[in-house]
Amino acid sequence: MRITKIETAVIEANYDWTIVKVSTDTSIAGWGEAFFAPGLTGVIREFNEFLPGEDPRDVDRLARLMRTAMGATGTAGMGFHAISGVETALWDIVGKASNLPVYQFLGGKYRDRVRIYADCHAGKGLSSLSPVLLPRTPGWAQKTRGAGAGEKWRKDLSERVELSPKYHGGQKSEARKIRPQDYARHAVVMKRRGFTALKFDVDVPSEFSLDDYNRSLTRKEIELMAGLVGTLRKAIGPEVDLAIDCHWNYGVNDAIKLARACESFDLLWLEDPVPPENTDAMRRVTDATSTPIATGENHYQRHHFRELLERGAVDILAPDYQKVGGLLEGRRIADMAEVHYVAVAPHNISSPIGTMASVHLCAATPNFLALEWHAESVPFFDELIKGRKKPLIEKGYVEVTDKPGLGIELDEQAAYKYRKRGEPFFDQPA
Repeated sequence: MRITKIETAVIEANYDWTIVKVSTDTSIAGWGEAFFAPGLTGVIREFNEFLPGEDPRDVDRLARLMRTAMGATGTAGMGFHAISGVETALWDIVGKASNLPVYQFLGGKYRDRVRIYADCHAGKGLSSLSPVLLPRTPGWAQKTRGAGAGEKWRKDLSERVELSPKYHGGQKSEARKIRPQDYARHAVVMKRRGFTALKFDVDVPSEFSLDDYNRSLTRKEIELMAGLVGTLRKAIGPEVDLAIDCHWNYGVNDAIKLARACESFDLLWLEDPVPPENTDAMRRVTDATSTPIATGENHYQRHHFRELLERGAVDILAPDYQKVGGLLEGRRIADMAEVHYVAVAPHNISSPIGTMASVHLCAATPNFLALEWHAESVPFFDELIKGRKKPLIEKGYVEVTDKPGLGIELDEQAAYKYRKRGEPFFDQPA
């Protein structure tokens, strides 16, 4: 068996979902997904310079070849997003060729279903964002198509929220009055759907912010954020786990103040309180509060996670398996976390392809806690799964499939409806 070509397609959802297809000289093709980045598909297609002719079952060796090829990009960034998408597709091929599910090649499964935590953003759905995190209306939603996903998206668009201006490096957006009832209402809906863990953003624009650049929080901002957490805890009760996200926005001092203000609400975790580059800064926050601190979605390869773990800078590890360098690298990261008795709650903003790839690894990870689902506001999520008769996520869990490979296939006809204009759609040029 030999690789013949590597192709991509981009689906415009709340983010760009970059799907990778690796074809072989047999009837077998593999699916993967790469975390979005500007210019990502061009990088992935560059792998056609040397991967065709290789045996796709040599997954780890080919991942090393891709890392070597990406040497000019350094030790992080979109190169690893690209590698992750291709590596996942290779595992899909290995599973299909062996008539075994992918989790069998990652150590075998510990559980028959994987717990999902729903990212509920800020009580409303997240605006669709470009690869540079600017709000957009997806191309497929701009034309009138009557009823269906596009119509629903357009109707909801005015109610969707944007990222904090701090999150986007000072890109100014109009502050809106935060309504705790929106948070509570959304939380109750998701609890009724069977989710046992929810996450909400607290780093949202408010009238109390004085400066979008200095990483500081006013006393009123902290009171507002803690008040949102208190409202959520009251709405869902003690039986549902609750996490909050800060998207790397704050300095050490104010991150500690916020974490301490939330201690009485028994959070599952507070995520990314300070930027990811400074491990010692993250450790200072972690050491100063009983609120568990989670981070990891902006770290790459096991080498970056090693420092977090060895310095005791994190309570819960949150790698993103569509960007760390592949599923096998993700398993290595989870194994390092297990040495330090740290649980893993993977970040995940992907389509059903990336989500199912993560499910296989979560099933094979002993110290797994919960897997993120960020697509609750995307109306066509399940439509992308070929032949799917029921939702992928039911009552807050994904059943671990015993089908070969990832166990799901992309419905290319459905995906084509939501494609990104200007990007190739597999064998069809842009």
